[in-house]
Amino acid sequence: MSLDQAITLVEQMLKIALMVGGPVLLTAFLVGLLVSIFQAATQIHEMTITFIPKIVATVVAMMVFGSWMFVLLTEYFKETFQNIFTILQ
Repeated sequence: MSLDQAITLVEQMLKIALMVGGPVLLTAFLVGLLVSIFQAATQIHEMTITFIPKIVATVVAMMVFGSWMFVLLTEYFKETFQNIFTILQ
């Protein structure tokens, strides 16, 4: 395996990881930010209030983006396993 092939594999892996994790993490971040703004505006400083909206938003994001993430991951693994013999030579 050459250095260029290794860099390409790492680049693809990081891109797929960002694309798969991004929508769920971004959703949790935005919901947390909105809850924090609400808490600051109403002066409610309860730490446990942020958990339930984040969990619900994360589950909804997984339901919305889950099939797309699954297809993306299966295509990536299929491509990687098909190319494994050419990579090892």
